[in-house]
Amino acid sequence: MIQSDVLILGSGIAGLSTAIQLAEKNSELVIRVVSKTTKEECNTRYAQGGIAAVWDRIKDDFQKHILDTMDAGDDLSDESVVKIVVEEGPQRVQELIDWGARFDKVPNDKDYDLAREGGHSEKRILHYRDLTGAEIERALLEKAASFPNVIILEHYYAIDVITQHHLGYNVTRIMPDIECYGAYLLNLQNLEVETHLAKITVLATGGAGQIYKTTTNPIIATGDGIAMLYRAKGHVENMEFVQFHPTALYQAAGENPAFLISEAVRGFGGILKTKDGQEFMHKYDERLSLAPRDIVARAIDSELKARGEDYVCLDCRHLDKAEFVKHFPTIYDKCLSIGIDPMKQMIPVVPACHYMCGGIKVDANGRSSIDYLYACGESTCTGLHGANRLASNSLLEAVVFADRIALDIEQKIAGISIKSDIPEWDATGTAHPKELILITQSIKELKEVMSYYVGIVRSNVRIDRALNRLHLLYEEAEDLYNSTTLSAALCELRNLITIGYLVTRSASMRKESRGLHYTTDYPEKNDFKQSSLL
Repeated sequence: MIQSDVLILGSGIAGLSTAIQLAEKNSELVIRVVSKTTKEECNTRYAQGGIAAVWDRIKDDFQKHILDTMDAGDDLSDESVVKIVVEEGPQRVQELIDWGARFDKVPNDKDYDLAREGGHSEKRILHYRDLTGAEIERALLEKAASFPNVIILEHYYAIDVITQHHLGYNVTRIMPDIECYGAYLLNLQNLEVETHLAKITVLATGGAGQIYKTTTNPIIATGDGIAMLYRAKGHVENMEFVQFHPTALYQAAGENPAFLISEAVRGFGGILKTKDGQEFMHKYDERLSLAPRDIVARAIDSELKARGEDYVCLDCRHLDKAEFVKHFPTIYDKCLSIGIDPMKQMIPVVPACHYMCGGIKVDANGRSSIDYLYACGESTCTGLHGANRLASNSLLEAVVFADRIALDIEQKIAGISIKSDIPEWDATGTAHPKELILITQSIKELKEVMSYYVGIVRSNVRIDRALNRLHLLYEEAEDLYNSTTLSAALCELRNLITIGYLVTRSASMRKESRGLHYTTDYPEKNDFKQSSLL
């Protein structure tokens, strides 16, 4: 058994920021950060647009950012949490800068080159070209490496968090005192399951975009933390709110993940048009191409279905080439690589699953419903995003809650002991799987079910069909899990099915259309604030 003071599952902005904040506060803590692939590979790395913060106090203020967030969240955001994130945000961004993160500045000026994205009333997005996430990840990894008490484990897959369930207790969701003692980790280099015990465990495992056929999320985004928490009888909330980014690059042959055409391109002046060059956003929202993502994604979906076409276009031909290439070098090069010059041709785009606005229910200090188990980042439902995330608020949420989690842990960890009587992992009765194709085929079926029945537009009939199909996939996956030796693919399948169920079940509970959840059976929004807590 391996012991840590704090065990952090996930090495993106949420996990690394938490580790750094803890290490700065207490150099005596043993902090382990776990990555299921390499430490660099995470959702954070793929974030293009930037991080939102009230930086220009002359033109912008906290109240504007709060109102923009509440508006995007379709009146389902928790205003107290929104206030916390917005007001604490600039200080956390300054810490990122102090830790080495670079953001673009105005030429020949010390001021940052603030961008504006959909749903924002002011320019408040700090960015580094179109590689903001990768730049932040680089800075965080370098900062974390400066602390001898921060240990990063690569190629370790978290199977389950350890609770009383593993001690033989009959754990239920109504138990007020479920406790977490660490996690079982599968060492992917030798396929041995290790027992990692900790006083505190933090889930920072990112999103779950791989439940859909088309997603901008990397292949590691399989909802592991949310699924583990749910199996441990913890609470999840608002899982029906899945954000589809309006503009992923369309490629007929498909690509996983789909390449993201950042919302910042529309903020820069790109205009959405149909294939024949006609603008259409004026039919859906007065903010045109800069409307919030849920509105834009539904508008594109509506145009595609009405016209029977596979994609719409983003027109950047009228923009200054030098400035476009300067701000979006990766996007420009990607388009050129598939034969599209954005300065001469419109960019074909389609909506793609992008972000989970629901997740592990946590309080203002990042505490889940399970004692000694915290969660941070996209795997959580903090109350910030409500029914729809405002662009570039996600990185901000992660750094704000990482700091709050670290403060809370620092105040209580001295009084916590590591549980000693935890059983080792029991693999009795399992054998190597003979039909590996069953795993890959089940993942393919799951993606098709979710994409066809629980996508941008939903209905009762589609949701019921999805639930029936998911139940069959669940039974088949559990049979495999209980009879074969573990692999990352099998664990991911199990987690993906769990996430698919949670999204679909939550969608069935919401009898209205709000934010990212639109159903043809209940097209209007209810006046009361409903929460889908599971």
